[in-house]
Amino acid sequence: MQNGKTVKTIGRYQICGMLGKGGMAKVYKVKLPVVGQLGALKLLAPNPLLIDLMGADRVEALFIKEAVTMAHLRHPNLLALRDFDTHRGTPFLVMEYYCHNLGALIGETYRTESPSRTLPVDKAIAYTRQLLQGLDFLHLAGLVHRDIKPFNLLISDQDTLKIADFGLSQRRGEVFQGPANLKVGSPYYAAPEQEQDPDNAGFSADVFAAGVVFQRLLTGVLPANGKPVPSRCRSELTGVFDAVVAKATDPVAGRRFADAGAMLEALEALAGEWEKHKQKICLLEQDGTSGPATRTAPCPSGTGRRWGRRRTAWGLDELGRPTRIVGSTSTSPSPDTVQILETGLVWQKSGSAYPLCWSEAQAHIEHLNRTGFAGCRRWRLPSVAEIITLVGPPDIDRHLCLAPVFDPRQKWLWSGERRSPMTVWFVNVALGYVGWQDMDCRCYVRAVSESTASGQGMKNSNCLFHLSSFILHP
Repeated sequence: MQNGKTVKTIGRYQICGMLGKGGMAKVYKVKLPVVGQLGALKLLAPNPLLIDLMGADRVEALFIKEAVTMAHLRHPNLLALRDFDTHRGTPFLVMEYYCHNLGALIGETYRTESPSRTLPVDKAIAYTRQLLQGLDFLHLAGLVHRDIKPFNLLISDQDTLKIADFGLSQRRGEVFQGPANLKVGSPYYAAPEQEQDPDNAGFSADVFAAGVVFQRLLTGVLPANGKPVPSRCRSELTGVFDAVVAKATDPVAGRRFADAGAMLEALEALAGEWEKHKQKICLLEQDGTSGPATRTAPCPSGTGRRWGRRRTAWGLDELGRPTRIVGSTSTSPSPDTVQILETGLVWQKSGSAYPLCWSEAQAHIEHLNRTGFAGCRRWRLPSVAEIITLVGPPDIDRHLCLAPVFDPRQKWLWSGERRSPMTVWFVNVALGYVGWQDMDCRCYVRAVSESTASGQGMKNSNCLFHLSSFILHP
């Protein structure tokens, strides 16, 4: 009992809510009593149709096999198993819990074919590198994942990618022993040979999925009729990107990279070429002979979540991205603060050193005011509309050639606005979109304060800053 209410449990774990369900299991957000550690609990709960097709014993054996597979894997880019047990005769496993995943990050919906958000090129390369490093470990262990897709790629508070959901993984050459008509994998990400014959899907099937993910991060769209389009969607991309995506997503398995290690080598070569290309772009911009990189083809915008009046009030597109730049110039009132001249708001330059849950975020604000951080005692959590002024329009690599004004580690920023009693709005300032998370999740805090700037300085009843003449262009 807690506060007069019965707490639902699975085994010794308190249920905090449902995270999702599939054909084989339900996944819950759970908390370990006493210490309060969060986890993701996966409880066997197969769809009756799956039991009819495979039989209850076979389904349970596959579920236990997933737990055994996870228990023997240890790699920074693979989700870790924490516990395995039964509840009233039903097996369950407990995994690490992460609030973010790549699918939510790009705004992919159940309509997979609908366009999604794009990422800065450097970020797309970084996430794909981590994906391939995790897959390389699996392939060296003789395992084929068979269900790589954005929603199975979790993102930690420290921006580390974790491959999840090993329910369909198998050792190369292992016989699945399922019905011949049972599809294995996810539409658009499963390789053609995997859809036709899941038992004979090899390492290159995972490469195909990784290639689709890479294109999606770069362009927001899936390969159309087997034809990748990175350089058609973004003028800053070269044919090297097209070549890597084309080889990874070739419909013929034998023409793809043989495994994740081979694709990783190609990605590292691409990353080297990209660094050289960036230097050329930046030199041209310094000479004033080239503007910022933009799209070169009408790659469609998304049709994601509809938030009604909130989206309209905040000036967001259908994928939660601001449609116009509000602030573009800044100054440094003190070594620890930044003022956006267009809004007059003064911000922490570095913010919290680590991501915090929402209650810790509020405690952080209280600490700043109690200690008079930067000579001010009127710090607060910003509104969504205020954080939006720190990001730019979608699909532009705004930071390609410019030193960041704020600490670049702080991507997810808490707002001070609740979406519901248990969820809070946040803004990903690196990727430029608005979302929401449970209060237990962790985002960074960048405190804000109003200012009445005029003449030599700016001052209010509790804050005093001194303006410098150094102007930055974020």
